[in-house]
Amino acid sequence: MVISSLADSLVRGVESVGDRVSETFFEPVIRLGVTGLARSGKTVFITSLVANLLDRGRMTGLVAQQEGRINAAYLQPQPDDTVPRFDYESHLSDLTGPEPHWPDSTRAVSELRLSFKARPAGLLAGLQGPRTVHLDVVDYPGEWLLDLALLDKSYEEWSQETLARIETRAEAAEFLQTVQSVDPAGAHDEPAAQALAVAFTAYLNTALEAGFYDCTPGRFLLPGDLAGSPVLTFAPLPISGPSRRRTLQREMERRYEAYKSRVVKPFFRDHFARIDRQVVLVDALGAIHKGPQAVEDMRRAMADILSAFRPGRNAWLSQLLLGKRVERILFAATKADHLHHLQHPRLTAIMEALTRDARDRASFAGAETAALSLASLRATTEETRSHNGSELPCVRGTLLGSGKPAAFYPGELPDDPSHLLSPARNGASSWLDDDYGFMAFAPANLTLRPGDGPPHIRLDRAAQFLIGDRL
Repeated sequence: MVISSLADSLVRGVESVGDRVSETFFEPVIRLGVTGLARSGKTVFITSLVANLLDRGRMTGLVAQQEGRINAAYLQPQPDDTVPRFDYESHLSDLTGPEPHWPDSTRAVSELRLSFKARPAGLLAGLQGPRTVHLDVVDYPGEWLLDLALLDKSYEEWSQETLARIETRAEAAEFLQTVQSVDPAGAHDEPAAQALAVAFTAYLNTALEAGFYDCTPGRFLLPGDLAGSPVLTFAPLPISGPSRRRTLQREMERRYEAYKSRVVKPFFRDHFARIDRQVVLVDALGAIHKGPQAVEDMRRAMADILSAFRPGRNAWLSQLLLGKRVERILFAATKADHLHHLQHPRLTAIMEALTRDARDRASFAGAETAALSLASLRATTEETRSHNGSELPCVRGTLLGSGKPAAFYPGELPDDPSHLLSPARNGASSWLDDDYGFMAFAPANLTLRPGDGPPHIRLDRAAQFLIGDRL
């Protein structure tokens, strides 16, 4: 077993070095990871980004496009034959068809390769012809990313932390009652183990709907083909000290360790560890609408997400010898089209404050970070309405569900982000002075001119930060 493991690691290392030599000296490859927590808009972001990189009429913020250096962009077969292809064509049809609707959410890892023929900038621009640059977009659920923190925790540590965190949550009442009915030191009983796992999974799904973002293990929410397997049949138990053989605690501990070794580690090795640019999408408006508890929970989740990265600069020698490190990380507040543009700077400031701890850690390690507000696909138009003698900046769109047009004023975000973050950190149960509304809009019917991608807000600025320096 040891020899086999060493041989496998050696083969992987040789293959990896070969790939890096090719990428560094011949056709550069940018591996862009796209993640975020539930309903943050990952699928729409990737679909609109690819569509707007293929038809770049709306990408004026991308410098290579401004300077006319991109000769062509085209989709190619992805290099990894074992990863599902991101279903770009179907998702684009969902968004731009005669009856537009939001595509299904991310359920697993997928990948897409977009290649550019672009002329270099600077002093060598006149001496070199166009070169090929590949952009590999890797889509993966943010819930899986939070699982990486489990690698440094024992089953006992994870159990204690989880039970302490959820003991006051109404959503966890049924699960906690189930936990109290079992004896961790008693003999392992499979029906009892399954009942615990079912109750814990039900809690995680309910907590996610309620606005909590610390819902791990992530595969309990998105099990895929692992549904019902022992590796997803465990739960935290109130324990202290080592377990004895054939007890419920020992079996739960064994399955927890199997989850780390057979689910979390392969994801890190095969996908996450190879990323060198990253965008983390955040539904900040949704969290604000849910209240201070959701905002604070999101801030902690952002810090936990960044702890999984290995930020730093990708010098070519370090790429060849030491492996890639994430060198640019963008934190993006999505659904900016739900606000009038006058409030976008405030949303961006809130995003910067929410991710301050995470961005400081990345910057210290040498990574370049940024925060902005964007809309991957603009679903609203802006208008101003008179109300009680004042003018309210509103957005108008088609309501999701009813299909009726409506104008909406969500409330005014504060100039100072601390007016939101301070109550959240202090455990406030609601906003004292304001009630921030949120309304779900359906995608608008579109008529696109030749050469234009779908309408967006600041998607071009996001692309410039993430890949502009490599084009």
